[in-house]
Amino acid sequence: MNLIKRTNPRPIKLTKDINPYAHGSVLVEFGRTKVHITATVENTLPPWLKGQGKGWVTAEYNMLPGSTHTRSKRERKSLSGRTQEIQRFIGRALRSVVDLKSLGEKTITLDCDVLVADGGTRTASLSGAYVALKLAVDRLLKDKATMKNPLREKVAALSVGIDRKGNVIADLNYEEDSSCHTDMNIVMTDSGRFVEIQGTAEGAPFSDEELSALLDCAKSALKEVFKAQEEALRG
Repeated sequence: MNLIKRTNPRPIKLTKDINPYAHGSVLVEFGRTKVHITATVENTLPPWLKGQGKGWVTAEYNMLPGSTHTRSKRERKSLSGRTQEIQRFIGRALRSVVDLKSLGEKTITLDCDVLVADGGTRTASLSGAYVALKLAVDRLLKDKATMKNPLREKVAALSVGIDRKGNVIADLNYEEDSSCHTDMNIVMTDSGRFVEIQGTAEGAPFSDEELSALLDCAKSALKEVFKAQEEALRG
């Protein structure tokens, strides 16, 4: 059986309301990874949703040029496949906990801009995006722009992996992620249900036993993420 080396996430800090112009905003920090997130509410919809009596929640994701070891160019004309996949990942996960009919004919866009990338940028973005989304929804309810809370429960994500020594590790930083034999991104609700599991073996295939250890590690570590979300929203 693998030795579980670390079940706690890196130090988490969520600072809400950092952007005075956004309907909801948060600065997310998981270890050295930092993501600036805003939620914007617009009374518009994608053309294919108009007239259906429900809203939409979507996300945009971007890594700023100085966020990594070497400068990455801004994606001005077209988005990379990785960026598009992460945007869909965040939007899909958020919609899993939103009653779009209760939201009404509005679009909420979560903009996630990575300031510092030290592993887990997509999972940090999603975990923080929920907080920004909740702040935006609270504002809609306060202003009576929406009469019923569309959020059904919390959602968060975290990475887990198995290193070369067989240790199971939660919330991988860049160095750990780049050297792991197996790594996964786990999305869960605070009721313990899975939204998405993205897992890949890069060294050797993983066993049922290892998969169970990874999921158990994620469940344990995500409790700390949900706690951080709640504390940020109360603060």
